[in-house]
Amino acid sequence: MTGASRGLGAAIAVKLGQCGAKVAVNYYGSADLAQGVVKQITDAGGNAVAIRADVTDEEDVARLVDDAQQQLGGPIDILVNNATGPQPFIPIEQMTWDDCLAQLHFFVKSPLLLVKQVVGSMKERRYGRIINIGSEVFEKGVPEFANYVSAKGAQLGLSRSWAMELAKWQITVNHVAPGWIPTERHADDPQDKKDEYAAAVPMGHMGEPWDIAETVAFLASDGAKFITGQKLSVNGGNSLE
Repeated sequence: MTGASRGLGAAIAVKLGQCGAKVAVNYYGSADLAQGVVKQITDAGGNAVAIRADVTDEEDVARLVDDAQQQLGGPIDILVNNATGPQPFIPIEQMTWDDCLAQLHFFVKSPLLLVKQVVGSMKERRYGRIINIGSEVFEKGVPEFANYVSAKGAQLGLSRSWAMELAKWQITVNHVAPGWIPTERHADDPQDKKDEYAAAVPMGHMGEPWDIAETVAFLASDGAKFITGQKLSVNGGNSLE
């Protein structure tokens, strides 16, 4: 579980732990936050470890997967790609190629590096769940956000192509696309902007991290064994596809 020390990642990690999964809580910045997530899981009777790694670095990813398998005692059955970095709004005139690459590193390079590390054993066992955390922004076409939107579109393309490639090994690949769900990273966002967004959502309110966690847990379960290549929007009806 990448990017699992806070926000959506922390909620997903806790939920997977509740469902009986052994959880590798990946983090890059705060060991204390990651250990807090581990404590939530273990206090509830689950099994979890915190592992620091830069998921855009190939050597770090290899070590992350090796450490997770050794510390948790087995191959990886479920991979959730959630890690992200800063998400700046940038007008076209000011945007650079490096701004786009910064997003592609998290949403294309990182999932690729991680999947390459785990897919071999998944094929051998003819079992695996790969879940990418996307965003509704690809459907909404948010202005001054092309750096992020285009990378999320590329991530969706990965999900669909990998699903078709891996289906014969009974490995599912799906894409969960949240709406704007307030987490720690949104603490300083203006309340009037949150209210404006919530008012436009058909269900009349913003979602919660637990909404995403429940969706991921379902897609990771045996109940979703015949679902692959799908994008599931969790945004109160804010987009229709």
